Amino acid sequence: MTNAFTGLAEPVLVGPSWTTDAPYRETRTAIADAEAQGIACVEMEAAALYAYATARSENVVCFAHITNTMATAGDDFEKGHDNGVTASLAVAHAAAVALKYPEATAG
Repeated sequence: MTNAFTGLAEPVLVGPSWTTDAPYRETRTAIADAEAQGIACVEMEAAALYAYATARSENVVCFAHITNTMATAGDDFEKGHDNGVTASLAVAHAAAVALKYPEATAG
């Protein structure tokens, strides 16, 4: 399905994330451990989605628009043009098309 994202304005990376429900768990040691495991990002919003999926035995999809480096690089919460909405919708649309028409994006 990663072929579905070829040509989009925003880069799309597929990989594992570290989902946490509390920023105080993001210690230097925990971050170093996550990096050593190849974790691509840390986020806090998906924890609730995954809890819902588990409680309801439902599947969920989560897209993370990564915009910062743990508040270490200046204006790193900036999402770009229109606060990232257009780029995020393009990624979601590409994924929906790939799910509906997998043969079109097989690679």
